[in-house]
Amino acid sequence: MAFILVIDPKAIRDIQETIDYYDEQQAGLGERFEVALNKHLLTLENNPLLRIRYDNVRCLPLKKFPYMVHFTVDKESSLVTVRALFHTARDPKNWKKRK
Repeated sequence: MAFILVIDPKAIRDIQETIDYYDEQQAGLGERFEVALNKHLLTLENNPLLRIRYDNVRCLPLKKFPYMVHFTVDKESSLVTVRALFHTARDPKNWKKRK
């Protein structure tokens, strides 16, 4: 069963900030990050039922970048909501404190 993927506006901001950061580090690196992230997001549409890490939030680590996608799943409506994209060195609970 495929799920519907929705990305929270704050997570969109996280993603854009990360792409911009990588582009500043090296030309084309932001695009490589975006391609890798999109592959992982497609995975969530097909198999989002990873174990819960904290407060009903599940996490999917990116393989080649030190980031995790933080998301929730509503099984009844087949909805996956990406809540945040956080660097693995940061406390994942801080996504709730963002403005």
